[in-house]
Amino acid sequence: MSHGHRAGGNGIAAGRGAGAGLGDAPHGGWRGTARHYALLPLRIFLGVTFVYAALDKLTDSQFLAASGTGSIGEMMRGVRDTSAVPALVDLALKNPEGFGYAIACGELAVGIGTLIGLLARLAALGGALISLSLWLTVSWASDPYYYGNDLAYLMAWLPLVLAGAAYFSVDAALAARRRRRL
Repeated sequence: MSHGHRAGGNGIAAGRGAGAGLGDAPHGGWRGTARHYALLPLRIFLGVTFVYAALDKLTDSQFLAASGTGSIGEMMRGVRDTSAVPALVDLALKNPEGFGYAIACGELAVGIGTLIGLLARLAALGGALISLSLWLTVSWASDPYYYGNDLAYLMAWLPLVLAGAAYFSVDAALAARRRRRL
């Protein structure tokens, strides 16, 4: 059984039967294997978190309202004067329900893309942009700054923007298929 990835000379062929261990992996033994899969826990965490956040928004009728307690409209009006970019909040306030659906659908697409590794760098860029916009608007006034989790999410997306999803991903399977055809 293989983990399904063999990239030229730097792939990992693990799980080749009983007795095969991480030390059998080429290019550094278990340390090499760990380096190859180091971003997988981050990918899973961010993917699950963004899917959960999207579903939470999409199933909360109060959130997707223009006004009222717990609504996206009320939240945006509450942060408008303390945000770094009030123009972004003003844009959202033109159609709070549409903005709420756009954020939720964006989070869902980013989360699914990240989990399955489909267009992984693009999905991570989307996640970074969502986190950046939320940091500049909703959590900008957090004091001290590290209380606002959107900045931490923005930083967490950056390694995935740079590296993509090279293992256990649709992107990797498609790349392997292209290499086999050549």
